[in-house]
Amino acid sequence: MKIEIFETKLELGRVAADKATEIINRAISERGISYLIAATGASQFEFLEALVAKPIDWSKVVFFHLDEYVGLPANHPASFRRYLKERIIDRVRPKAFHLIHGEAADPVAECGRVGQLISEQTIDAAFVGIGENGHLAFNDPPADFVIEEPYIVVDLDEACRRQQVGEGWFTTIEQVPRQAISMSIQQIMKSQKVLCIVPERRKAEAVKSTLEYEVSPLRPASILKTHPNAYLYLDGESASLLS
Repeated sequence: MKIEIFETKLELGRVAADKATEIINRAISERGISYLIAATGASQFEFLEALVAKPIDWSKVVFFHLDEYVGLPANHPASFRRYLKERIIDRVRPKAFHLIHGEAADPVAECGRVGQLISEQTIDAAFVGIGENGHLAFNDPPADFVIEEPYIVVDLDEACRRQQVGEGWFTTIEQVPRQAISMSIQQIMKSQKVLCIVPERRKAEAVKSTLEYEVSPLRPASILKTHPNAYLYLDGESASLLS
């Protein structure tokens, strides 16, 4: 894993967007299209803001959705579909963005639908973060490192749900859904490259655990250390506990 530490999250976002642009434009040059996985959350703000301003032919870019709450309407302020629509889709109009329908009547069938779509492609890059509890996507600890299905229905633990309140997406923990549809660990790891963007002090414990302890389902993001082309972007605050 290549680790870079920056003074500010603005600089972090800019450099990560430079790397993402390089990957996307190379894929377009070599095969006429680029396939990406996009994360959400407060940690991605600066990165996505920098990325959508880059000189990229977005008509040749296809995105896949990382995770979404079960049962949450698309127009809810905390909906990741709304987040992605406002920050990517409406701004650059990509060729396609395969969104997860979190309020689908049958979440397992929805996993199968989006899973079939992504299984047909080679993903050039996954843009991800690390949760305060060390989760990768919505794979809370202990994460399933083995399951092969591209998307799975997961239960959200209390630490994960409290993070959503802390970031301001919900007013109380009771409002946070208890389940989500998440891309699986194995599917994320199939990406040719993984760009992990992790700013802010509240992520420092998770970053330390990810980097300084052994790979374990109890530390889901630690599996990125086994990926041959993973890049971790930190700021001074998220790296503050590293020895």
